Amino acid sequence: MKKLSTVFALFILLSLQACSKESPSEPSAPPAKWKEGTHYQIISDEVSEEPEVLEFFSFWCPHCFNFEPIVEQIKLKLDKDVTFKKVHVNFMRFTSPEIQDAATKALLIGRSMDREEEINSAIFSYIHLQRQLITGTPELRNIFLAKGVDNGEFDKMETSFQINNLLKQNNQTIETYRQHLSGVPNFIVNGKYQATVAQGMTRDDIADLVVWLSKQR
Repeated sequence: MKKLSTVFALFILLSLQACSKESPSEPSAPPAKWKEGTHYQIISDEVSEEPEVLEFFSFWCPHCFNFEPIVEQIKLKLDKDVTFKKVHVNFMRFTSPEIQDAATKALLIGRSMDREEEINSAIFSYIHLQRQLITGTPELRNIFLAKGVDNGEFDKMETSFQINNLLKQNNQTIETYRQHLSGVPNFIVNGKYQATVAQGMTRDDIADLVVWLSKQR
């Protein structure tokens, strides 16, 4: 009798242990690929009204130049309702704020002409591939001239109220996030999240992270 009781007790114990295990058909959810504090920071309690990705960058920054293929991946993968905008900074030590603002105006002129990518690529190439110096507006004017924009058209836009107003907006955006911009390239998403490039991340990982953040509200 004692032996039967022992066997019965062991059967009950094994049955209870089996019930406590999760069914193989219902595995626990895998942990999120992106973790706060490792892959992104929350920099605000508020989120932008519309989904947006801001890339803070500098034409003079070699890392920003090397990030251009990743930026193209991001733009291709973003949902159609997400706005992507480059914000050219003016606080890098490569050259003066005035020259950096002149380059920002060149970007904005290209954007107004619907030729932003073409002009940005030409400026990047001028600095990093051709190894030429930009000392102000004259070199930027020549870059546009090489792309078929005559000097008169460039000068008219460069001094226009529209471009100068856009420059102010660009620089106001920099000031809004300045405390979070210790370097570039830097991605601020939906006004709330800051992407962090962690060790070991591939180009695809970086693009996927920014796209994922664009879906968070």
